[in-house]
Amino acid sequence: MKCFYLFRSCGFSRLCSVEYLWLRSYGARRVVQGQQILTSNKMGSSYSRSYSPNCGPAKSEPENRGTISRTDSTCEYVESVVCKENDLKENEMKVFELGEEGKVLVVKQNGEFSAVGTKCTHYGAPLVSGALGDGRIRCPWHGACFNLKTGDIEDFPGFDSLPCYQVTVSEKGEVKVRAKLSDLKSNKRIKDMGLTSSLDESSVVIVGGGPSGATCAETLRSEGFTGRITVVAKENYLPYDRIKVSKIGTVTDIDKLQARSQQYYQDANINVIKGVEVTKLNADSKSVELSDGSKLSFSSLYLATGSKPRVPDIPGVDLKNIFTVRNFDDSINILKTLGTEKDKDVVVLGLSFIGLETASSCVSKAKSMTVVGKDVAPLGQIFGKEIGQSLQKLFQDNGVSFYFETTIVKCNGENGVIKSVELTNGTTLPADMLILGVGTTFYTEFLRDSGITLKPNGAVVVTDKLETNIKNIYAGGDIAFAPVYALDNEPMSIGHIGLAQYHGQVAAKNILKKETPLKTVPFFWTMVFGKSIRYAGCGKPVSFQIEGDISSLKFVIFFFNEAEKVISVASCMRDPVVSQFAELLYQGKPLYKKDLKDDPFAWIKNIN
Repeated sequence: MKCFYLFRSCGFSRLCSVEYLWLRSYGARRVVQGQQILTSNKMGSSYSRSYSPNCGPAKSEPENRGTISRTDSTCEYVESVVCKENDLKENEMKVFELGEEGKVLVVKQNGEFSAVGTKCTHYGAPLVSGALGDGRIRCPWHGACFNLKTGDIEDFPGFDSLPCYQVTVSEKGEVKVRAKLSDLKSNKRIKDMGLTSSLDESSVVIVGGGPSGATCAETLRSEGFTGRITVVAKENYLPYDRIKVSKIGTVTDIDKLQARSQQYYQDANINVIKGVEVTKLNADSKSVELSDGSKLSFSSLYLATGSKPRVPDIPGVDLKNIFTVRNFDDSINILKTLGTEKDKDVVVLGLSFIGLETASSCVSKAKSMTVVGKDVAPLGQIFGKEIGQSLQKLFQDNGVSFYFETTIVKCNGENGVIKSVELTNGTTLPADMLILGVGTTFYTEFLRDSGITLKPNGAVVVTDKLETNIKNIYAGGDIAFAPVYALDNEPMSIGHIGLAQYHGQVAAKNILKKETPLKTVPFFWTMVFGKSIRYAGCGKPVSFQIEGDISSLKFVIFFFNEAEKVISVASCMRDPVVSQFAELLYQGKPLYKKDLKDDPFAWIKNIN
């Protein structure tokens, strides 16, 4: 018998005792031990979705400390000894050069070695600085998680997995890594997608073209679903990185923000209908009605319509040059109206993340920038007054003014265009533009008469598997009133991209009857004027403990409940402590105030 090696983008799948392996062009049949398997050379095969290149006995090869580059089929590979077995301690990770071709992250855990890409596929954070958990690594910036054995993305944000490389250890204790050159260059891997089948009449309709719906569609395909997938998107764009909407400093092309290309969805047989809304759900007939007059039938339905900006009921709020910040068009309209002449007085209503991010990204283009809100300090409800005041100074040093403990009661205009705003404290501020950042409501009005159980605020009540009260109808993302693992499975509605994507993944697996309960650990972040702020956990604290220097905005805050249990941790410029706490929560390990007494960070050792 011969032994062949099939190399794929995410690593190496060894096929032992195989007579032959025949690969042809797109749509050809792969013949393995007499079995015929449909496969695609564009999206890959669903049969190679998740596997480890590092398990099983290693192939015997001559020892060589040099670097060897090869061409295998049509792909070039490189292999080299990157370190000695004793160069890494247990539960340690290091970046090593793979010859002169690139770098790999090598991890030693449970006496085994794994090698993956060095950077998070979301925004490129160095994973060596992240939180090493049990069999996975968490990004230090935004909390995305990757499996060490497969490179698969397990928690979000982001869409791509890590490349995963083959590791062998010689009898001399030399750790050798073998990698595809293209993987070293890209540091990303798109999960393999399966093909559709004309014999599969099942259909999944996904309502919502945001990150949650997009992740659901991708997960369905990568997990082997062969039926029809239709994504109904309200916006005229393919799914894109919505997080950047409040952070865009210059007018940009939507193509630069989109998660995937049209070709990707075409190859994956995912139909994205753009610029259309669902107007009615008919649960009994398993169909939805669309704003263009058409109908779609479904076997399973995933609702991920997200949130819409709240517009306060104040006189003059319908004047021109008043904006909300939710989608790509909002950001482009704001930037185009702002212009480049620095001649606009801008007022932002709201002291939360959206308002502050918008103010920080636009202040350099404005004549003046003023933020108005009812709180006593920026992000005061989250961080408290003392830290909020340090953030206030940061903003003021960069040209942003504030009015606290007040709000707007009237917008004044000329010729239908806003010119000033009046505050409850009697102040009138010049305003050529007003940007609203005062919360959101849910896009769930079309569900009112559907039989779906809703909360009074419009949130959709779901189980720990994201199923609604109606079988085969699921909901996720902002609109889901879902159990939160990090809060002892108490249900909450949480609006953030990472959790929305995670919901999309969990919903897809449960649609496929691969029972997967939620294990939610909320993770938030922002970046303002070069200062990174992170927050993991949830719940209403009754007390807190600060470690670090507040005045220099370099600190960690531990938040406690009534039992003095740590329910959340926030930080500024102290990565990766929040990611480490998020991993601790994920592992279900409690942390109490008494545990911080001698060493506030001793608990970090317990996460792997």
